[in-house]
Amino acid sequence: MSSIKWVADPTHSEISFKVKHMMMTNVTGTFGQFAVDAETEAEDFSSAKVSFAAQIASINTGNEQRDGHLKSADFFDAEKNPELKFVSTSMTKKDDENYVLNGDLTIGEVTNSVSLDVEFGGINKDPWGNQKAGFSLSGKINRKEFGLTWNAALETGGVLVSEDVKLAAEIQLVKVA
Repeated sequence: MSSIKWVADPTHSEISFKVKHMMMTNVTGTFGQFAVDAETEAEDFSSAKVSFAAQIASINTGNEQRDGHLKSADFFDAEKNPELKFVSTSMTKKDDENYVLNGDLTIGEVTNSVSLDVEFGGINKDPWGNQKAGFSLSGKINRKEFGLTWNAALETGGVLVSEDVKLAAEIQLVKVA
């Protein structure tokens, strides 16, 4: 059987993250420029090979000053490392709707294995005849494990930025003809 190729529909996909600020509330950020490619042997995606890349310069937290700080050498160092990357190592089907996607996430010069929970929304044709597949992904990483160590102590105890980063994505793939 030949491989089936899929790419992200960027107008119906989003990549986001949440980080606890001052130990009280979450700040949400997104990457506006990214690419997702998948290759499958079957349309149930149990054999999927997935790759993802996001442009660090496209980070958006709704605050220009904070975005600039995240792009600086204190965090992502966008000039030296313009993108973060993910390459899958396995996709395990748990049931008809749930998978676990394992792979290597590279941020800067550090690569670590991560696991993401994947909810498969199904496959459907859009009004123009394009075959689409939908997914919701979630996971969590420790930013310090990727060399993102900047922080500031709070006067009342605790730190400004949590180590844990919650990852979330809504991905709509379109089958490549």
